[in-house]
Amino acid sequence: MFEMKENLVLANYKVESEAYQALSELKRETANANYTISQAVIVKKENGKLSVMDGFANGALTSDDTWKGSLIGSLVGVLGGPLGVLLGGSMGMLIGGAVDAGDMADNASLLEKAGDSILDGETAIILLAQEEYETALTAKLNNFEVTITRFDAAEVAAEVEHAREVEKQMAKEAREKMREERSEAFKESVAKKSEELKNWFSHLGKGE
Repeated sequence: MFEMKENLVLANYKVESEAYQALSELKRETANANYTISQAVIVKKENGKLSVMDGFANGALTSDDTWKGSLIGSLVGVLGGPLGVLLGGSMGMLIGGAVDAGDMADNASLLEKAGDSILDGETAIILLAQEEYETALTAKLNNFEVTITRFDAAEVAAEVEHAREVEKQMAKEAREKMREERSEAFKESVAKKSEELKNWFSHLGKGE
């Protein structure tokens, strides 16, 4: 008997409708002797942004509040958020700081790999599962043309947590920079308006 392992499974589908069919089949059997699916969502990447199109949690339809608070929701939020969009391939350099330097060549960042594996215009299923035999869930997903990639769920969770901290720091620095720029711009604007008002009153005094 193999030890159960928690995996984040990414399944890329060439045909969008087949992703929905696969999700429907997964929903019919969320658990058996070989695996248990905690949650699954369909995502689509358009113009570099990931959007959740459909999903379920423990066999029930997933509301926005449900998936947003989950590991998958956090992952999608990071990949489709400012860190993923603005930094792109450099994301792994920031988030991968916790990865051993000796592993960087082939393990830049799980989040980077996950984001890069979904191309623009593509549809994918992201699911969180506990598996004893990976072949069982793979066989179910392989009913259609699909590329399947597995990530250690605990490692993804750790990277997502670190990415959230990076995002908070980015937001803080951005706010500080905006305040500085606004302060300088405001002073320049005040000086300009003051000059305009002086000129206007000067013209009034001359009867113009």
